[in-house]
Amino acid sequence: MLGCCAQTQQIKVAEQPLQLDAKPNILWLVVEDMSPILAAYGDNTIATPNISQLASQGVTYTNVYSTSGVCAPSRAALAMGMYPSSFGANHMRTTSNTEQTGLPKYEAVPPASAKMLSQYMREQGYYTTNNLKTDYQFKAPKAAWHENGPYAHWRHRPAGQPFFAVVNFTTTHESGLFEPYGFRKIESRHYFSDDAERIAKLPQHHSIKTKESETAVHLAKDSEFDIPPYLPDTPLVRRDMWKMYNNLAETDRQIGAVLQQLKGDGLYDSTIIVFYADHGGPLPRQKRLIYDSGLKVPMIIRYPQAQLAGSRDDQLISFVDFAPTTMALAGLAVPEHMQGINFLSAQASPREYIHAAADRFDEVTDVIRAVKDQRFKYIRNYRPEQGYYLPLAYRERIPTMQELLRLKAQGKLTPAQAQWFRQQKPVEELFNTATDRHELNNLADHPDYQDKLAELRGELNRWLNAINDQPELPERALIQQLWQDRDAQPVTAPAQLQRQGDKLHLSSATDGASIAYRFNVDGQSPANWQLYQTPFKAPASGQLQVISHRIGYLESDLVTFDLATLQLAKATHALNTNKQ
Repeated sequence: MLGCCAQTQQIKVAEQPLQLDAKPNILWLVVEDMSPILAAYGDNTIATPNISQLASQGVTYTNVYSTSGVCAPSRAALAMGMYPSSFGANHMRTTSNTEQTGLPKYEAVPPASAKMLSQYMREQGYYTTNNLKTDYQFKAPKAAWHENGPYAHWRHRPAGQPFFAVVNFTTTHESGLFEPYGFRKIESRHYFSDDAERIAKLPQHHSIKTKESETAVHLAKDSEFDIPPYLPDTPLVRRDMWKMYNNLAETDRQIGAVLQQLKGDGLYDSTIIVFYADHGGPLPRQKRLIYDSGLKVPMIIRYPQAQLAGSRDDQLISFVDFAPTTMALAGLAVPEHMQGINFLSAQASPREYIHAAADRFDEVTDVIRAVKDQRFKYIRNYRPEQGYYLPLAYRERIPTMQELLRLKAQGKLTPAQAQWFRQQKPVEELFNTATDRHELNNLADHPDYQDKLAELRGELNRWLNAINDQPELPERALIQQLWQDRDAQPVTAPAQLQRQGDKLHLSSATDGASIAYRFNVDGQSPANWQLYQTPFKAPASGQLQVISHRIGYLESDLVTFDLATLQLAKATHALNTNKQ
């Protein structure tokens, strides 16, 4: 049973007390494909004044890790508070690359009792918005958010209602390094506040970018960069490094525009602002890998009234911890299916380990699992017969990737750069990330580290068993498990309607289905759906439209009831865009 706390709550950050309202506003600022390359983490390559202000007024978390080195599985973890490999969400992506893999489209299927974080927040009185990007490895139910798309904004909530708002920034995405170079035009929406008319005039597809001649230059192109040893120091790589930092500077400006909206609304000091990246950096041997370069992310939280301003917190934090922590901040009990912890709890012990997994990425497949403590990373490779580098068409559009392949063909890679291109890889790897931050020196066979190897090996086994992860299960067999041996993706049962006095009761025969409804009066239906929670009164005339949806299943047919007679008017899958 989910419950709410009293008027205020007390939690601790770095053992310091923090006072919050019972239901504080919560804003997530989510950037893509970015390692901790910020001044707050010691990288002064470029100024990011808005992010730096959050750090000076908030808490900088120094040990935050995604569950995967790529976005969709990591976003599944954020949405559900579960490890992606525990519910079929770790193969990137589940609904594409069918021609290359020969696999059908499918979606991750969490337990029937599981709901998205946003739905839990909505059920407890929060106005929930997600600005544009989802990418959860499953289709979000229609009522999981009050608003979901390019126009979503906390400003549209009823006066005084607390909000949980997610704003996504994609300028730093890997594709920002592709030629021709430019910024994604859709991202200009951040400068337009909630001006729907101006946003509607932007190209809606993320692939449409500014021309290089009209792309803002925030950093001198001849700047010096700290190029990691696994990448070559060539003009082409330096240009990609410049692009990466220039994209970050543009993102900082976009974040500043959103924060100014919050300040203009008088909400800056009553909102918990969480800034983070969805996984590590965009460059080769960063994105998709489960080295720290692919997993470690920045996270800064500014608490109301700038409490604990300028402090740092070094505890280990996993993406599976975000959902339970957010629910705790809102005064809600954490559901049993969530596999993370509340990292702000004054009572709970800090996390000892973080865990990560890698499986299919688009058209290529590997099987890797990892566990890390504060100092050491253990990696288990289930396919040692194949190399770490796998030819991935999307990644090979990056000039740095092309440069690596060119130098490899010429035999000009250094030993550190050539490691990624080994034809085989060891079954086990162990790295001291405190002294070897690029994870180039494998200690698994070193006699001095056998106790640590055994400890982390045992912890990985414990974790796999605890979350029922089966690393060696073929993806086709996984799909059959998710579909419960059906020949096709299961479909949510349509809603049933019953009258209870002067109120209407909705239900679905599918266990775990959420129900969304809206009224069509005089031929007009609102764009947003209401979440069914308890029986409700309805208008005397018009139509009631209802869709049921269990996460991972196809949503039900749209069922329409005539309100004058309360009889079924029609059932159609015209709105069911997931039907194949």
